[in-house]
Amino acid sequence: MKNFEFFEIVEEGNIAIVYFNKPEKRNAMEWSFWRDLPAVVEEINNTKRIRAFIFAGKGKTFSTGLDILDFSNRFGGTFSSETADKRKDLYKLILDMQKGINAIYESNKPSIAVVQRHCIGGALDLISACDIRYCSQDALFSLREAKVAIVADMGSINRLPAIIGDGNTRELALTGKDITAEEAYHIGLVNKVLPTIEGAMDYGKKVANEIASNSTFVINGVKEVMRHSEGKPLDDGLNYVAVWNSSFLNSKDFEEALKSFQNRTRPEYNKEN
Repeated sequence: MKNFEFFEIVEEGNIAIVYFNKPEKRNAMEWSFWRDLPAVVEEINNTKRIRAFIFAGKGKTFSTGLDILDFSNRFGGTFSSETADKRKDLYKLILDMQKGINAIYESNKPSIAVVQRHCIGGALDLISACDIRYCSQDALFSLREAKVAIVADMGSINRLPAIIGDGNTRELALTGKDITAEEAYHIGLVNKVLPTIEGAMDYGKKVANEIASNSTFVINGVKEVMRHSEGKPLDDGLNYVAVWNSSFLNSKDFEEALKSFQNRTRPEYNKEN
């Protein structure tokens, strides 16, 4: 699996760790992050042996979010343009930047974020697209865009209400304030707080490996059904999962599960992967 300018991908068995690899800049999200993130997720999606992946930051911090100076230097003319055609260029740039974080959310491979120190702005957008989030005790989270005169446009204000509720999302988005790891756990932003980043990473890997040991076919189905059901009435979601299982329940992994129950052995899934 290849590496990218901003990212280093490390495989460990059936999981991959995607590191933000700009520690000298506190992993601020320069253009190479946004440019390459869709390709990073595509690489993981296309690597059959990888069944779950983790996002983590090299160095002392997860990420301080958008590298505003880099973007000002690269796209300053686009930001400040007054004509409609140039405004359309800015619109297209924003949509292009959304593609990588959308790809995380849309991937059928489960994703985990492991956060230390700062998780600000675009970094919060990214972890909100992940399935599971863990952090170290020293983590700070901020939906910071309001403080730099930007309406957050990479997905956090759209995805966070389903994770932490509408009221908590509005409080973070309207104030731009920092919250601690304990506060993040209290509102449901993170699943677990560990004393150190090493402990958080170990726990993240443990969960990723537990996921990877399950049927990949079924894990894909879980993600498909949950994505479909988000924001829809309960009846719609229940009907969709009924259609899903009536179509796909009798898989090779289901046969393996039945055999293991009969023989009182542990099932071995993904034999063809």
